[in-house]
Amino acid sequence: MLVPYYAPDIGPSAPLFTMLSEELVRRGHRVSVIAAVPHYPTGSVPELFRKHWIQRSSENGVEIIRVRIPSVKRASMAQRLLQYICYQLGATWAGIRLRYDAAFVANPALWVWLPFVCLVVLRRKPSIFSVHDVYPDVGVKLGIFRNKWVIAAVAALERYCLNRSSVVRILSESFRPGLHALGLLEDKMVLLYDWVDTDLIQPLPRNNPFARQHNLVERFVVLYAGNLGLSQGLEHVLTVAEHLADHPDLLFVFVGDGAGREKLVAQSEQRRLSNVLFLPFQTRERLPEVLASASVSLVTLKRSLGSGSLPSKTLSGLASGRPLVVSVDENSDTWNLVEKAEAGLCVPPETPPLLADAILTLLKDPNLCERLGRNGRAWAEKNHSLRYAAEQFETLFSTVISANST
Repeated sequence: MLVPYYAPDIGPSAPLFTMLSEELVRRGHRVSVIAAVPHYPTGSVPELFRKHWIQRSSENGVEIIRVRIPSVKRASMAQRLLQYICYQLGATWAGIRLRYDAAFVANPALWVWLPFVCLVVLRRKPSIFSVHDVYPDVGVKLGIFRNKWVIAAVAALERYCLNRSSVVRILSESFRPGLHALGLLEDKMVLLYDWVDTDLIQPLPRNNPFARQHNLVERFVVLYAGNLGLSQGLEHVLTVAEHLADHPDLLFVFVGDGAGREKLVAQSEQRRLSNVLFLPFQTRERLPEVLASASVSLVTLKRSLGSGSLPSKTLSGLASGRPLVVSVDENSDTWNLVEKAEAGLCVPPETPPLLADAILTLLKDPNLCERLGRNGRAWAEKNHSLRYAAEQFETLFSTVISANST
């Protein structure tokens, strides 16, 4: 596996890659992972991982090769580019002597282009290129990529990996148009949704150690847990909190870190929002308690971004047995999933009045909350379990390996 994020990183991708790798090992496969040293979400590399350029270990049966990258400020695109280059060089060097039948490579190509060339194309190995966001589209929408030459270069790198992989795994139907625009043929795409650890994340009681520690038990908690980044439009949630300030039982809790956290905290303090609480990222072991502390789990994305992603916090929210309130583009995968599962309420993005109404609807109807949460849990167990995902990937790997040997 060529993946920039792996445990103990605590972003959305790292747990998924870690769970899948360990599950494939449990099912009798040999798995090697080439990852960057832990650095997400802060951009800072822990002291423990600064000693060697390449670090090797075996963790739960998975061979882990970690590549040293520098600590950076994630808000600086130039500094993040330095991380990309360091990982690409290190991953290529570390993978030269590896023996493997097939490769799983996670986009964007900004992270993995050089090792993809050297370890997949030149060695003629079958590969699954896993698309988690459509580049350069997502960077353009976020205002990260502005220069036309930069946009063209990012598109060229992505197009190279897409067209030379054996199969392209997508996690959202909405990815298809953007990938078509990059020249990818329809029959090369395979839809395989993300997964969630339904054994770890369960519908636990709201009265738990995390909730008691932060005085959440007696409040109706609207929880946002995850990356406080540039794409979520969380400033609109602060507007909702301000609008609902006359409801003393309501508390908006943000758990996480990211490029947008400082600005959000400053805005909250400027507005003197006493019904907003910011807490740092929690360990994975504590995640079930964090999610169980919610009365409502919140998923938000800025306008036009919902059509290109399915946030992993959606699946975590389903598994936790809590009703979801999603503020995303209508008819996006997230919107359609929540409606199909009958697991929450959907409102268009960047519409604070509608978001406030949805929250009040759930606040006033405990029976509705219970029913939506129960539906979400059942849906997660049936459609997004780790076992189901591992079976799908086994089939996919077998297909590309067989096709490559003929």
